[in-house]
Amino acid sequence: MEWKDKIVYYAYKYSGDWTQIAEAIKNNEEICDCVIEDKYITVFDEKYPECLKRLRFPPWILFYEGNLDLLNEECISIVGSREATKYGEGITRLIVRNNLDKVIVSGLAKGIDAIAHDEAIKKGKTIGIIGCGLKNEYPLSNKYLYDILKKEHLIISEYPYFVKAKKHHFPWRNRLIAALGKEIYVTQAKIKSGTMLTVNEAINLSKEIYVAPYPLFVKEGEGCNLLISQGANIILELNKDLKESFI
Repeated sequence: MEWKDKIVYYAYKYSGDWTQIAEAIKNNEEICDCVIEDKYITVFDEKYPECLKRLRFPPWILFYEGNLDLLNEECISIVGSREATKYGEGITRLIVRNNLDKVIVSGLAKGIDAIAHDEAIKKGKTIGIIGCGLKNEYPLSNKYLYDILKKEHLIISEYPYFVKAKKHHFPWRNRLIAALGKEIYVTQAKIKSGTMLTVNEAINLSKEIYVAPYPLFVKEGEGCNLLISQGANIILELNKDLKESFI
């Protein structure tokens, strides 16, 4: 039996847990027959993205729905707060509009993630990376995005269809967002946030980080200003022809 068949079994058995799958591979655990309801690729498949192999912990398996070819197109990643401000939303939409020739990657969460996907589906392409199985559309407020991405774009997850969203899944998921994007754009972030974890992973991968500046004393942007002070690229200008009233 091929390793890819063993890995999907281990992923089902251990609910996508990376460490437990690694241990099962190490011990070459015996497998039993099981019904696989997901479409998937493993680290041994030709379509598996090279950029993910550069991670310290590359995912053993990716479950997906949609156009898998998007994984190997040029991507940028957009990250930010779940509580989006009008300013954060405006910057996010403008960045997407300035990059419609690339695939927009984000985490299908509330706030900035949802805004990035929402703008991308209008005229571009997008990939959503989630922290649960594909049958668990979390958060429910993004169901319309799930429906569209599954048919016309792409959703990927390390977790089999039945796995529910858990708090620790999301910071772990963020390493994939960092790896897939050629560049990372931060449009809104507090000092302590999952966004900062994504940026740290991107730095480890030598990715370029672009950050929207915020006025002093605006808590929603303190993480952005900190990143700029530490050497991240500041977003100084976007295409003026695309500006609308939401900025």
